[in-house]
Amino acid sequence: MIRLNLTQRIWFSFISILLFVGLLIGIIYPLSLNSTLTEETYRIIEQEQTRYTNPYGQHMVPPNSELDFIERREAERSVGHLFLMNQFGTLEGDPVPNDVLAEMGEKAQEQLARRGRYELNFNDATLFYVVFKVYTTSGEAYHISYMWDTYRDQMVNRLWSRLSVIMLIAGLMSLIPAFWLKSYLKSPLNTLGNHFEKIAERNWKEPFHWEGDKDFEKLSGQFEIMRQNLIRFDSAQKTFIQHASHEMKTPIMVVKSYAQSVKDGILPKRNIEETMDVIIQESERMEKRVRDMLYYTKLDSLKEAPMDWSEFPFGAIAYDLENRFRVARDDITIQVKGDDTRINGDRELLSVLLENLLENGLRYAVSTMIMKAEEREGHTLITVWNDGDPIPEDEVGHIFTPFSKGNKGQFGLGLAIVNRICELHDGSPAVKNEEGGVTFYIRLSNNVSSGKKT
Repeated sequence: MIRLNLTQRIWFSFISILLFVGLLIGIIYPLSLNSTLTEETYRIIEQEQTRYTNPYGQHMVPPNSELDFIERREAERSVGHLFLMNQFGTLEGDPVPNDVLAEMGEKAQEQLARRGRYELNFNDATLFYVVFKVYTTSGEAYHISYMWDTYRDQMVNRLWSRLSVIMLIAGLMSLIPAFWLKSYLKSPLNTLGNHFEKIAERNWKEPFHWEGDKDFEKLSGQFEIMRQNLIRFDSAQKTFIQHASHEMKTPIMVVKSYAQSVKDGILPKRNIEETMDVIIQESERMEKRVRDMLYYTKLDSLKEAPMDWSEFPFGAIAYDLENRFRVARDDITIQVKGDDTRINGDRELLSVLLENLLENGLRYAVSTMIMKAEEREGHTLITVWNDGDPIPEDEVGHIFTPFSKGNKGQFGLGLAIVNRICELHDGSPAVKNEEGGVTFYIRLSNNVSSGKKT
């Protein structure tokens, strides 16, 4: 297949349209014009025929023409007349060949209407004639007026030649808008292409906005959104690496220093057991942080891969988490409400979501936490409430952002994972300071597309 660039496509489309229009006109126009001028020829014949008919039905005998039957063919708009009666005998008028006279007479005898239109071929030409019945004292007679196709053909040729000149001029004049269209389309595309080249080189600081055509403005707006998303992604990636490095640096330094001290025979703590406990604790912290980072990045791949969708009661995951955390924090009362509410989603992911909310709330709760689920119109609402101190207002807006840690936060990925799981379920998270505590809201859509289910 031949590949064409934009300019070639424009010219190809332009020439194709011209050829198509020219071909269409070349086929339809002559046929239409020929039919119209044929009708005009009959009208001329009938007008000339009417001239020899008075209002009382009597017919004046036309004078004999000086033109011969064949010579009349070369005379434009020349109409001949003759009268027939008594077995096609010519009464008056122009003489015509016998075979032509015979055919005219047969048509006249077969004619039922007062007037009829006919045509015949003679010497590779067309003869149009009109037969008009005349009632005389001696019986029926037929007034026949005829005209060659010379006038019609000459008019068709003249009009077609003029139309060809007009089409040629119009085609040449249309080159101007074609050049303008090429320039109009290529200018913004070239500019957009230059910006794409800069983005390919990871240079996306220069904004792009095209003013003028609404379609190109929309395209430039979409490009600008993409550019800003790339900037945010790049910034988030750098921030992720910086935070990960910072968070891993401290436990690694502690483990390394303690291990070096043990190697040198110096115990940082009172005995070897306490020293090794510190190393184990820091190792567990590193393990958890690595696990959170891997899980957070894993959620990105789930946007493309199918998840294990199912329907289950809220209590199936809520009571399991309540049992697990009750052992770790026996000083906190954990309540479950709306345990029979049906939830549609990936059970493992939603369990992780609820676990992170519960773990986050336990760091701030004083005595009570409540996990609740309820059906709303078109969605399911999950809330996790704790009776801890309110979240500072300057932290509420970005609490679900990766590495955003509160005053008791650990690694800043727990709530970011909650946000990502919500997105995978066509939902959204929110947090609100309320009287007596803080509530996290998880809104999950019930309108799940069948393509996501397995």
